[in-house]
Amino acid sequence: MTLTPDPGIRNTYALALLRIGVGILFLIFGEYKVFGTTFTLHGGFQFWINKFLEGGAYPFMAPVLRGFVLPHATSIAFLVAYGEFAIGLALALGILVRSASFCGLIFMLTIFFSSDYPGAGAPFWQYFGASLSHSVFALCFAAFLVGRADSFWSLAAVRKNHSINRGGRNQ
Repeated sequence: MTLTPDPGIRNTYALALLRIGVGILFLIFGEYKVFGTTFTLHGGFQFWINKFLEGGAYPFMAPVLRGFVLPHATSIAFLVAYGEFAIGLALALGILVRSASFCGLIFMLTIFFSSDYPGAGAPFWQYFGASLSHSVFALCFAAFLVGRADSFWSLAAVRKNHSINRGGRNQ
């Protein structure tokens, strides 16, 4: 593939590549949770929530994690597992990209506030440093929401091109 000198087309390629890469990562994250039982049925999810509570939940999230998430842990674990898998599938294939990105952004913000608290006395910059594993994905999802991440290398683009070609033949 030769890169075009048109910056708009190059940006479209870059956004599509990023979308597919994030999608594959989320497929990997969700796959072991969906096709295995450790995370959903054997305490894996509860392990992580308790770890967040011990060392990194924002103070306003701790009561939510203790009072709502842990009592409904199995149901929420399945929601997380299938949600990650669905987000990954949608992004990798380029279908329902904006919906998947919105859900992914909400998911990343939830994890961000549940796990990345550096402590009350931490300097301002450490809040960002502690959040890198989640804030980078949140920024990607925001870019997919704002941009047209499904306009290239996606089933949505194939479908659109197919309908354009069919419409041209019928006239």
